[in-house]
Amino acid sequence: MNAWSMNSYRVATRAACALALMASLAGTAAAQESTGSAAPTDNPAAPPATDRARARLIEISNFRPHDARGLNTFEAPKAEGVPYDGFKLSWGAAFTQQFQGLAHDNSATPVIVGGNNINQLIDIGNGFNNADANLYLDAQVAKGIRVALTSYLSSRHHNETWVKDGYLLIDASPWEQATLDNLFKYITLRVGHFEINYGDMHFRRSDNGQTMFNPLIGNLLMDAFTTEIGAELYGRKNDYFGMAAVTGGEVRGQVTKPEQRSPSLMGKLGFDRQFSHELRGRLTGSIYHTDKSINNTLYTGSRAGSRYYYVIENAQATESAQAWSGDVRPGFSNRVTAWVVNPFVKFQGLELFGNVEQAEGRAATETSNRTWNQYAGEGVYRFLKNQLYLAGRYNVADGRLQGMTADVTVDRIEAGGGWFLTPNLEAKAEYVKQTYKDFPTNDIRHDAKFDGIMVEAAVSF
Repeated sequence: MNAWSMNSYRVATRAACALALMASLAGTAAAQESTGSAAPTDNPAAPPATDRARARLIEISNFRPHDARGLNTFEAPKAEGVPYDGFKLSWGAAFTQQFQGLAHDNSATPVIVGGNNINQLIDIGNGFNNADANLYLDAQVAKGIRVALTSYLSSRHHNETWVKDGYLLIDASPWEQATLDNLFKYITLRVGHFEINYGDMHFRRSDNGQTMFNPLIGNLLMDAFTTEIGAELYGRKNDYFGMAAVTGGEVRGQVTKPEQRSPSLMGKLGFDRQFSHELRGRLTGSIYHTDKSINNTLYTGSRAGSRYYYVIENAQATESAQAWSGDVRPGFSNRVTAWVVNPFVKFQGLELFGNVEQAEGRAATETSNRTWNQYAGEGVYRFLKNQLYLAGRYNVADGRLQGMTADVTVDRIEAGGGWFLTPNLEAKAEYVKQTYKDFPTNDIRHDAKFDGIMVEAAVSF
């Protein structure tokens, strides 16, 4: 990291601390005046608040809390939850610090470029990774209408502060009109630059500094996460819901070269029922399609980078340029059609989550599509009033990368657990092992693997 980047990181970290203090003071003052709710939203996965760790007041309606009360929440809830009491402004933040103890090796044939063997792995050892931090600004601007803004104060790929997304969520009519009031009992509209709602895994993944909703440390190998500009329309009736969306198809807004771009179209159908206090079942299916794009990022949109630093990277690797160590990036930058099915079952303290996915697409220089498949199964068991949990995940992805003539396979095993000291504080650890199969002998990933332990401490409010 150069001196400028290090200075940016220090400034961002100091700003995060200052904002966290301001937010804490603001929350204390609000608790004395506001009519919001501090209840755990009847979440059977959340650890209880105590007299020594009281829950922060929730002042925004249709809102997923940033702390453990947001566990197992997927789409923002339709029920208001908080009575409307005029304009409200709420600050929040999330911080994560990691300790990494991973080792890696490969059997690739040496390839010399500029006097360097680009297949020689960089030396890595035990140590702390730079902290990640998010800043949240949420505002209730009218009854059932709120604004959300998320900024990354520091991340692996960017040490400087930058905006992740911002959008308007409309769950009620801004005008008192009977027809609109009745319509908005069933529909929700989201417009802006937002994290697209493809699949359910993006609700359970680590999002830079926000790691509290992920029971483990890594995200999926093919990390379907990106932000795009557009609109989503939801319809909900009892336990069923559907979503249709249109976006610009890229992570950035652009008006040049229109002949090389087309909108992205998305759809989602789902069923989510709380059969009893002990049993919940959910099943969703999602589809995403873009016909042409200069730089589609459905599987390359995590600008914060992966959770495993420098694994299977060459000796000349830098933290920012190789920010996605361990990820599988299929390279569908020009065209992609993807679908995913996600089942979720929670019975008492046991949670089971699955991911069955297929994506087909290509880069601009290719003339035919390639296909990738991904499967993941995750189990979590929470106990001791949800303060402790054990978790495991198996994830495998297979397909053909650009420039290759045969399919390759990558699989990952994670096993670990966590401890919620309070609903705002969490410590977790895992053992991870990842292997690469069928890669060519002249590829750095030939017979490659990494394994070891990861430890994270997270604060979120």
